[in-house]
Parts: sequence; structure tokens; C-alpha cells
Amino acid sequence: MLQFYLNDQLVRPTHRAGSTLLDYIRYQQHLTGTKIGCREGDCGACTVLVGELRPDASGQPVVRYQSMTSCLTPLGNAHGRHIVTVEGISQPAAALTPVQQAIVAEGGTQCGFCTPGFVMSLTGHCLGGAATPEDARASIDGNICRCTGYKSLERAADRLTAQLLERDAAPARLQWLVQQGFVPAYFERMPERLAELRAATVADVAARTGGQLEADAARYLLGGGTDLLVQRADEVLAAEVQLLYGQQERCFIREEADGRLTLGAATTVEDLRASELLQSRFPRLRRHLKLVSSTPIRNMATVAGNFVNASPIGDLTIFFLALDAELTLQNAAGQARRLPLRELYRGYKQLNRQPDEQLVAISFRPPTAEEVFNFEKVSKRTHLDIASVNSAARLRVLHGVIQDAHLSAGGVGPTPLYLRRTSEWLAGQPLTPATLRAANELAQQEISPISDARGTSEYKRLLLRQLLYAHFLEHFPQQLTLQELV
Repeated sequence: MLQFYLNDQLVRPTHRAGSTLLDYIRYQQHLTGTKIGCREGDCGACTVLVGELRPDASGQPVVRYQSMTSCLTPLGNAHGRHIVTVEGISQPAAALTPVQQAIVAEGGTQCGFCTPGFVMSLTGHCLGGAATPEDARASIDGNICRCTGYKSLERAADRLTAQLLERDAAPARLQWLVQQGFVPAYFERMPERLAELRAATVADVAARTGGQLEADAARYLLGGGTDLLVQRADEVLAAEVQLLYGQQERCFIREEADGRLTLGAATTVEDLRASELLQSRFPRLRRHLKLVSSTPIRNMATVAGNFVNASPIGDLTIFFLALDAELTLQNAAGQARRLPLRELYRGYKQLNRQPDEQLVAISFRPPTAEEVFNFEKVSKRTHLDIASVNSAARLRVLHGVIQDAHLSAGGVGPTPLYLRRTSEWLAGQPLTPATLRAANELAQQEISPISDARGTSEYKRLLLRQLLYAHFLEHFPQQLTLQELV
């Protein structure tokens, strides 16, 4: 039985799991503060908070809230969680919350259509974000305003930062937030409520399946929904789905005994970005993954979803191609096989995968102390946009000689590309401008870009050249200069 808390009420929808949370909120619960905008996760007008019960650093259960776009959230993904709409943070006697007060004080609203989304993103930041101007502004990177511009909203975010310094000095964060009117008092009861809901769900599943989860002959495997509900929303609504988002056995990041790192297929982009283990291996990780869409989408989008979507410009796909990642695929009988990510794509949107196979894990060797890694992306908007061209590089340079190179590129062919010939040729070459110019000439032979809405083929060839150079300039500014390359 599908059940979750919607604001302060337990609800048990009977609608299909593949329908959208947005439609349920507006049309079944009549909570129309959550707006319908683009229905593609771009505008943020439909932003809600999704709270999930997780242990804190001391092992105590707490609810972690994340902003998500409800237009792309499958209703089934709300199961067992706390969904908060703008109505759910309302205060007695119609008083404004501090977030709403900050937006009003700084002139951050005109027509008001986008305002609930901004309010929810900033409220989510107040519940768990760092008390810095950078983090406050980053929390609204998935919200678009067409009236006020953004300076007023940035000032509102800055105003909240000063208040959150008091939050961090308080002995109990949530209690302080309730006392200050950021969220209603019922938030303090949500850990207990979600724990009871989880226990009831486990008991219900055991009673119906004899303790074993039955095989689901689903037509669609549905993770975060960030692409499938854009491309095939009507099909997903009409079909049976197997929900993968948030499954504990598929949401993990761990280091193996041999030093390789393994990710569960349902691990989200924000899980990657927040991982201390990954940050220790990729010092620029947070900056690199900041280029992947927006905070609400990163909270939803899964690694496996990015891979099997087979987009020629999939950011995570390009990232992990340069790391020579290996996939674990499992069929309906439970049999598993390993497949290099470089061998997954047979053609445009064509996968080297059997119909009954699921991607369950991804493993790779992290860069060593002698290696550097870089990810670059060019898009019409810096954030919240798909790439015109993106690229990643893993490099090892010793005494001015390139010992090893692995380059990937997206947006320049029908599939995500590992630039095999260019990578192989670079090994053993001196790190000089002449070498990079020659590498670019070789890379240009490996790609076949087309002209489309994101740029002409000539423009994409130019972008790849610039990104190729950027990989080396980023890490070896003492040996190379941009003036020598152009």
C-alpha cells in the first residue's frame, strides 16, 4: 500500500505509482500553492521538500529534507517519506515564515508564480544547509524567476544566512527552527511518525510475500524519474513500474578491499557530491558536479538512470567514461555479468544490454596521488541546463611527460565517446603546446558532431578543442599557457 505523510496528514493514494506527485498534490489534495510550470524540472515552480528518515552522525534517526521538483517525482517515490508543500510550512494567524519575510523585505516577488518554489528551496536550506551565503544561493539554483531578476532573491538568501548562524549555535537545530517559525511544530514529531510508517510498511510486505519480495514484471524501471517522466510521462502513467529510487541495496558508496570504489545504481548525483569518500579522491568533485543540472534534480537523478538513458551528453556518463568504470548487470534469474561502460553503447540510444537485465552497481579505480582528474561542460546556461559539449580527463604526467591519458567527450557523436585513439597517442608524449595541438587534430577525427539547437557542428568542434586544452591548463598552469595554445 502506497502511503506517506503530506504535510501533517498521512495519505494513502490509490493512484498509479508512475503518476506524478505534482498532479496528486494539486488535483487530488487541492494544494494549489505548488505551481505547474514547465513540467520538465527546469523552472522550480513545483518544488516541494521530501523528507526521509536517516541516522545522523550519532546514529539517531532524523529526517533529512531535500528539495525536489514534484512534476518529475513519481508518486511511488513518496512512499514512506514526508512530503512538504508551501501550505505545510504555514504559521498560525497567517504569519509569514522568516523565509517569506526575507523575500518580501528584499522585493523578491512580483507576480508570485515562482515564489512558492523559492520559499520551499530556501526552507529546505534552512533545515539542513550550511550557514554560508554560497550554500544559501546554491539552494535556489533550480528556481527560475521571470519578473524580479535574481539580485533581490540573492539578498533574501543572504539575509537568511545571518539568522542561520544563530541556528548553528542552538543546542537543537530543529527545535530552534520551530521556535523561530521557519517550520511548524509538527516537524518535531516526524522522525517518530516516519519510523512507525516504516515499521508498518515492512510488516505489510512480509505479510503479503511471506518475507520475500516477489519478482516485479514491470514494464518500466523507474528511478528518480528526471528523464523518463519528461520523455514518456503518459506511457509511464499507463504502465506498471518497478520503483528503484531510494532502495537501500542500490544506494551506497563504498571502498572495496582492492581499493576500487563501488556505487549502487540508485545512488543520486547529490549523494556523490556529498560523499566524503569521493571528495577525498576527487578534490574538485563538488565543483564538477555543481555543473550537473540543479540541486532539486541532483537530489533525484540516479547514476544508473544517467547511463541507461544513453544520452550522448549525459554528464555522469562522460565523467565515468574517463575513469574506465565497469558495470554490473543482473538478469531476472539473478545472474550477473560485468561490462565496461565503454562497451555499453552500440549506437544512438542503443544499449549492449538484454531486456531483462538491470544495472545494479558501478565500480572504478579512483585517481591515484600521481593522477589528476577534470570535468568540463559548456551549456547555454551555466547551471540547470544540458551540455552543448562536455568532456572529462584522467591524466598522469611525470617529469614533463604524459604517462597515461583517458579522455571522454559528449555532444560530438551519436553516443557518449571515449576518445580511444587520442588517449592512446598521448601516452609517452611531452607535455607541450605542440602535443596538445596534435592531440586535438586526432580528437577531431574521432568525433562526428551534428548541428542542432545546442550549436553547429563547427561550434561543437571548437568547444571540444577548448575543453581538451582546459583539462591540461587546469592542472598544469606552470607548463602551459592559453596564449601558447591558440
